[in-house]
Amino acid sequence: MSGLIESLMYEVSNIFLLPVLIIILALFFYSIFQIGVFAMQSYVRKKHTFNKEKGYIVLNYAEYENITNSDDLELFAFSKLETISIATRIAPMLGLVATMIPMGPAFKALSDGNIAGVSENLIVAFSAVIFSLISASITYWITAVRKRWYAGEIREYMQRFEDETTK
Repeated sequence: MSGLIESLMYEVSNIFLLPVLIIILALFFYSIFQIGVFAMQSYVRKKHTFNKEKGYIVLNYAEYENITNSDDLELFAFSKLETISIATRIAPMLGLVATMIPMGPAFKALSDGNIAGVSENLIVAFSAVIFSLISASITYWITAVRKRWYAGEIREYMQRFEDETTK
């Protein structure tokens, strides 16, 4: 009975390899796309100050919606960071999954004396983890910088709001 369960788990886990590799590749392209978005946002922010608000997502939202408390602004900022934060967190997990799945066939090929089978599976395993970690590194860096930007925007807007209400 346990042999049947082990065999079933082995076969099912192999089914997940292709979808996991596709998601890792999508996350990699997403991270590359985010580099471009981040570069443009950074360029616009350097070109404009808080007074002109171009490239300042939280300030634009706050002024458009006439927000009066920082909690709403923080919620908005978190919602803007949600997708890239999720990508940062799941990329390494999927990299581990994509590393472990080919290890089973690699060990099986090793026990059969099939060195070519071992190397094929190890190439997949290590390539997947490299793509995953690069994707996570890129998105983590972008998220960290944007968190700082958005916190500064919230502080700036709330200070303006307090200055206007005390006049």
